[in-house]
Order: sequence, then structure tokens, then C-alpha cells
Amino acid sequence: MPTVTMTSHLYRFFPELADVELEVPAGSIADVVREIERRHPGFADYIVDEHGALRRHVLISVNDAILVDRRALSDRVSEGGTVYIFQALTGG
Repeated sequence: MPTVTMTSHLYRFFPELADVELEVPAGSIADVVREIERRHPGFADYIVDEHGALRRHVLISVNDAILVDRRALSDRVSEGGTVYIFQALTGG
């Protein structure tokens, strides 16, 4: 099963995720987000918008490669893969 980790910033909003190694079924990033949302209601609202697209200041990497499909979240996560969810730093 793929594992999901995230920046400590997200743990501030979802502290129950800080103490577990989150394993989810292999599939698309959309599937991963839905599974985390099922287990921890409210999580998806923080990282995706009302259309299911990744929010502007959130990035996801799959096995150290930044997510390509920010709209449909169709990038695949294979068995044994790693998903990392983090807040992007922007500004000047």
C-alpha cells in the first residue's frame, strides 16, 4: 500500500494524522484524497477546491515527482509508492 506523509503545518489542522503512518490503497491521487477524506472528514476541503482541483498553495509529490494533473488529480500512485502533501511557499 502507498504511504502518505505531509508537512507538519497540516498536522496543526489534523493532529490525529501526526501519530500514524497513513497507508491508502493504490490508485489515482483523487482516490488517495477521497480515502483520507473518508477517514478524516474535512481534510479534502483544505487541499482541494469545490471542483476537486488542487488548491493553488498546495503541492503533492508522488515518489519525489511533483503532481502533474492539478485539476483531475489523475496521477497514479503504485503499490509501495509515497505521496507527500505540502503547502507551497509563494510570494516575493
